[in-house]
Amino acid sequence: MPHERFQFTGVGGHQLAAALDTPDGPIKAYALFAHCFTCGKDVLAAKRIAVALAAKGIATLRFDFTGLGSSEGDFANSTFTSNVADLVRAADHLRETRKAPAILIGHSLGGAAILAAAGRIPEAKAVVTIAAPSDPVHVTHFFRDRIEDIRAQGEGEVSLAGRPFRIKREFLDDVAEQNLMAQVKQLHKALLVMHSPTDDTVGIDNATHIFTSAKHPKSFVSLAGADHLLSGKQDAAYVADVIGAWAERYVDLAPQPVADTGSAPRNVVVQETRASKFQQTVTTGPHRMLADEPVAVGGQDSGPGPYDFLLTGLGACTSMTMRMYADRKSLPVDRITVTLQHNKIYAKDCEECETRDGMLDQIDRVISIEGDLDADQRKRLMEIADKCPVHKTLTSEVRIVTKAAD
Repeated sequence: MPHERFQFTGVGGHQLAAALDTPDGPIKAYALFAHCFTCGKDVLAAKRIAVALAAKGIATLRFDFTGLGSSEGDFANSTFTSNVADLVRAADHLRETRKAPAILIGHSLGGAAILAAAGRIPEAKAVVTIAAPSDPVHVTHFFRDRIEDIRAQGEGEVSLAGRPFRIKREFLDDVAEQNLMAQVKQLHKALLVMHSPTDDTVGIDNATHIFTSAKHPKSFVSLAGADHLLSGKQDAAYVADVIGAWAERYVDLAPQPVADTGSAPRNVVVQETRASKFQQTVTTGPHRMLADEPVAVGGQDSGPGPYDFLLTGLGACTSMTMRMYADRKSLPVDRITVTLQHNKIYAKDCEECETRDGMLDQIDRVISIEGDLDADQRKRLMEIADKCPVHKTLTSEVRIVTKAAD
């Protein structure tokens, strides 16, 4: 499945590393995934679920919380509240660049965070928790023998899953102040609770508390035989299958038709993927593609280059303009093919150019017209080629206004 990597700004001003797994075909809906405590976006469960959902047409965004994985910042300065705020930022990023998430998914403490964030993501229709604690304070059980020292000294190092982490007093105070079940009662979204009855990290009683606190519509699915981290590949696949089937009841998963925007201009959003030196995602309306540079200049050649897109715009506009004229005049045109190439030439070699010194840009455009046309009809069509709007834009004065984003 296509996989994009990029960054967005978290609530603390740090750049958070994100990954978006998208379908090969049309995107039916967007989902936001929150990983487990001290894990990362690339933990096996998150990756497997995201890829499996992409196969069902659901694009899934997952990201590293502050100080984890490839994200900037210090984990010790993060709290449950800041993680919730970063989830809202992630949803904002999706809304601004693609479409807001309709499905929210959280694993372990990420499930608790998703429940807390759900009310601040109005477009979300369905919420899924996987092995989630009913109270964020549950995570302190993993280092209960260090809590008194952390409170006394302000911070301390703990070992979680065999790795050292620094925990501050502010984190303890923050999780202690959460009233998650009160937020669950006010969820007003479809809820799916998934939990293994043999989970020895977060007990099944947590799922009971979440489920009984929530109002309908709500569902519970037992993950019998699965461990807390869903380390079994078949368990992650099962979770994705259930989410995909369950979400259809609450989220419209039919590919959406392109809205008729009339003549209103659409934004083109170009953003680094950070998967390689030059790779970019290009988004306009419902369309997404990659831009890159050739291998010879340091790229991966995973998509057209900037000048390729420029020539594409001119070529497409040329062919479309000629087609419109041919249809209006009922000319027997079977097919139009436009081949373009961009080069730099010496200004002195162009007799009709105003520029006399240095180099200038030249676009060579070769047009092939298939059809039973006479000489006059072909001549007129070639004249029409120069009347395409993009041609006029490139050969007229163009004003480009650049400003910093707010």
